[in-house]
Amino acid sequence: MAIEQEIFRRSELLLGPEAMGRIAEKRVIVFGVGGVGSWCAESLVRSGIRRLTIVDSDRVCATNINRQLMATTKTVGQVKVDALKERLLTINPSAEITALQQLFTAETAESFELETYDYIIDAIDSLKDKALLILMATSASHTGGVGGGPKLFSSMGAALKLDPTRIKIAEFWKVTGDPLARALRNRFKRDKQFPKRKFQCVYSDELLENKLPIDPNDKGNGTIAHITAIFGFMLAGLVIQDALQ
Repeated sequence: MAIEQEIFRRSELLLGPEAMGRIAEKRVIVFGVGGVGSWCAESLVRSGIRRLTIVDSDRVCATNINRQLMATTKTVGQVKVDALKERLLTINPSAEITALQQLFTAETAESFELETYDYIIDAIDSLKDKALLILMATSASHTGGVGGGPKLFSSMGAALKLDPTRIKIAEFWKVTGDPLARALRNRFKRDKQFPKRKFQCVYSDELLENKLPIDPNDKGNGTIAHITAIFGFMLAGLVIQDALQ
């Protein structure tokens, strides 16, 4: 614990010991530790979150290196959540990091026990799985029904963006200019299933075009580190701000 006191001395100066204690008690789960989720996870641990679960099924590949925190030439081929966990524990060896190499799908959703968390971070790319997580996270009640349910914070699309000044936070139904949010809303309306609670989203209304044709073996759009990192940091900031209230 002595090393933790040193690690968080500057944070405690800003927030106070009581607030740091509250932050340390929160349980957070991050779904997707790519360009957005990896930076969110690191910011949470550096801010004093001690109980963190990270979920992703992929391995690090070379095309991740331009924007994903744990992706380097030395970690290519490693399981993403394992590589990230190793890094997070070098920041705070006392943190309780659970790394799950899994996908959040209809088949696996119940296994994550969303009701046991204080905060759920959605950094999922798949439209179908993202929609399901939103529906389940906003319906979940804490175990025993005490204190309502977990808070959800969600990332909209971070690809095809370049201008950091256009990144914003808004309640899901008030997000404008984002194709992913539009697709999610259309899906909810089509299926007549809607989120049970309001939730905040990080998004940008900027939408650029790829300068080159998309590689058929790697269908992702163009992305860059400062945008994905800001998305991740803003999600972490929403958790910390809420924990302080």
